Formats: sequence, C-alpha cells, structure tokens
Amino acid sequence: MLIDHKKLRKIVSMVIEKVGSERAEAKAVADGLVGANLAGHDSHGVVLLQAYVESVREMGIQLNQHAKIVVDNGSCIVVDGQRGFGQVIAGEAMDFGIERVREHGLALVALRNSHHIGRVGQWAEQASSAGLISIHFVNAIERPPIVAPFRGSDSRFGTNPFVCGLPATNGDPVVLDMATSGVAHGKIRVARNKEEKVAPGLLIDANGQPTIDPNVMFSDGVRGSLLPMGLHKGYGLAMICELLAGALTGGGVHREGMNITNTIINNMLVIIIDPAQVADGNTFAPYVDAFTDWVKESPAADPDVPVLVPGDPERRMRADRLAGGIPLDENTWGQIIAAGEHVGLERDVLTALATD
Repeated sequence: MLIDHKKLRKIVSMVIEKVGSERAEAKAVADGLVGANLAGHDSHGVVLLQAYVESVREMGIQLNQHAKIVVDNGSCIVVDGQRGFGQVIAGEAMDFGIERVREHGLALVALRNSHHIGRVGQWAEQASSAGLISIHFVNAIERPPIVAPFRGSDSRFGTNPFVCGLPATNGDPVVLDMATSGVAHGKIRVARNKEEKVAPGLLIDANGQPTIDPNVMFSDGVRGSLLPMGLHKGYGLAMICELLAGALTGGGVHREGMNITNTIINNMLVIIIDPAQVADGNTFAPYVDAFTDWVKESPAADPDVPVLVPGDPERRMRADRLAGGIPLDENTWGQIIAAGEHVGLERDVLTALATD
C-alpha cells in the first residue's frame, strides 16, 4: 500500500498518545518515525511502532520525559535521557549543544540513557540547518548484541551508527548517516516483513555460517548475527562508536553480565563545531559547495545512475515519497494495526484514516 505521510503521522501520533504520551511527545515520535520513512530509512520508520508500544508496556520507555543536564562544564555537558522517547530526548540534547556552540564555538554533548533515538541523520540535519558541523557516535545497550566482530561467530555489539553532517550555502548539506554493520538491523526486519532474502555477506547464522535468510535474526532460540561493513574497517569503527558513545558518556557498553531488557537504550557522543570559529569561517561552506559540485560532475559510469554525495539519496527519496506516498508492505501495516488495537484503536478506524 501507499499512504500519504500526513495520514501516517496522524496514525502513529494517535497510537503513541493512547499509550500515555502527551500530544507534543506523540507528535515528535510520529515526525521522527515517518520522517525516517520519507528519507528512505524504512528500518528506522513505522516498522518500529509495535516494538515501541511493547517497550512502553514493559517499562522500557518512560513516558513524557525530557533531557536533563547532569554535568555542566560549559562547552562540555552530560545529558541524561531518563529513558524517555529518543525522538524527544535527542532533539532536546541537540538544542542544548547548539546553545553551547553559540557561546563557546565548540560543544561536546554526552547523551546517555535515552530510549531509541531513531534515524541519527535527523540530529545531524538539525545541526546543519543551524549552520553547524556535527559528528555523532552511537551505541545501544540493554538489548542483546546483534553484530559479530570481524573474524567472530557470535554477536558482541550493536549496529553502532556513525554520522557526520556538514552545512553548505548554495548546495545541500552533506550528511553521512551509516550503521557500522553492513546493514541496519531494521532493514533485516523490513526484509523479513516483505518475505525477501538479503544480499550475501550481511548475515551469519547461529553456527557462524553465511546466510541470506533474515529469519535467523528473529529466532526464539540462538540467533544469527549481522556482520560489520567493510570487514576489519567497519569493525574498527564500530569499536570506536561503542567506546566513545558508551564508555565516555557513562551510559554503558556491551559486556558479559549486561542487563538485558530487550529494549533499545541509546547513548550518543556528539561533537558540534561552529565553522565560523575555525580559521577563516567564511571559506568553509563555499569550499563544501565547490567540492561537492566538482565531485558530482564526474561523468557517471552509468548515465542512468548519477554520482551522488551523502545526503542526496535521502533528499531524492523524500521528494518522491512526499509526492507519491510512503510504501508499506502487508506485514508492516499489520503490525501497525496490531499496535493500534493493543492501545484500544479499532482496525476499521485506522484503515479509514489511512485510506480516506
């Protein structure tokens, strides 16, 4: 099915309000999830709604919480998310960081103890829209590890995103948003919902053997693992994300005996830079524009597939889906219906909202 983004936002917002969120919180969650779908990151979109509702029921998410500064050293702050919805917490933490950059030219935000913060590129876009550079290191704890180390055969950490956003002037910002695993776990969930196989080289089964079956990540017994992207290079970057996001923030890292609640608690270390404070600040954005233009002028090896820069795929997908609607497979729509019914919304009501 194809569904208009406004209708999908309304459905998600209604479900989240029904679990007990205030209207502003429900809107932030809906904007974050549907915004991920619009950007083409379906793994971080409405496919997560049912898991969010279950996490509220299991007390993994604490409703109507706000980001709280617990250590304040001027340009360096530690922010506790109080296990609140990450779409609220991460946005507020970025607001804190942007305020400090205006004062100091540079800020370090150590966010810990937030529920799932969604598509991390959203927070880099928040900084770039303010004319700032941001670098993000993220890990996730309190859920079973899902990525195997290079040369390993079982899971030891999460997908540990690395994100960097650079503002521009004439052109669009450059926003690199990537998991350090070969693919985000949510994309495996999407493949399972679509009853599709995944590309080779992304998964191993419970015995450490290569597989293309996404169901190995959702077994009731011993599960398979995602593999790092780029072999040892992705593994090395995943280690850095785990330690900077988890150890430096004080939020925690994967380890033997770690508390497992089957929810997603994110930690994020963010470095925010005002380019105007570095060297000749007037040259940065024009250099970004000039370089990205030059790179994209490279003759495409396939004329039908032009050269892009980080952030372009999301912008293209967003334009397409704003105009034509967001595609949802039958299983994902069924999970949205189930989440709604769990909080007292009738199937007919949700279907009418989607189709009217």
